Amino acid sequence: MKTFLNGVHAVQNALEHDVENMIQLWVAENKRNPRVDKVVAEAQRLGLTAQSMTPSAMDRMTGSRKHQGIVAEYMAPDSSSENDLFELITNSDENLLLLILDGVTDPHNLGACLRTAEGAGVHAVIAPKDNAASLTPTARKVASGAAERIPFVQVTNLARTLQMLKDAGVWITGTSDKATQTMYQCDLKGHTAIVMGAEGKGLRRLTETACDHLISIPMAGSVSSLNVSVATGVVLYEAVRQRQA
Repeated sequence: MKTFLNGVHAVQNALEHDVENMIQLWVAENKRNPRVDKVVAEAQRLGLTAQSMTPSAMDRMTGSRKHQGIVAEYMAPDSSSENDLFELITNSDENLLLLILDGVTDPHNLGACLRTAEGAGVHAVIAPKDNAASLTPTARKVASGAAERIPFVQVTNLARTLQMLKDAGVWITGTSDKATQTMYQCDLKGHTAIVMGAEGKGLRRLTETACDHLISIPMAGSVSSLNVSVATGVVLYEAVRQRQA
């Protein structure tokens, strides 16, 4: 599927890691700067063309003013399938770390979660197909290249997928304010899937019921909860800490 990558970081990361799926670049007239010039030079070295476009036309093309004066037309790879996920689990020689987003609808949050997940070494990110954000240009921009490097699996029936993971030996650990233990008290070292709930709503009832463990993030201040992308980073890096201990 053709889409657009907006912004210096997203375009630069695609050049470095997925150039074969890039088609061409557009650069906004009168908005050139050293960072953009560097990306354009690298793209041309790799055989891509760069065309000029007025900033207003670029705004209309991308539906955003946050493109930083550079946009790439990109042939996005198909999302990974449930079969790909099962193959990953059965063929892995290491303890898997998976991230499940239960109905995150904001593409900015999805992009931020993907970026954090890739940095934490997550093997795949799983989300429902319906009532959840997909890999829009905005999500890809916020992900800063992570969307092109980490498998993103959109599933039709999340409850069925959770059961498949459990049958394959993956422990399902959900974040919830109903939890009786904190993330520091839970073993996150084995095959683990961490489930984060939707913005403001948390985990759905069926998802929460499917979890083997429920954990919370200790909160010392008066704020009752964290943004889902921030909370994702906190929990994932506790898993990383345990695995490296």
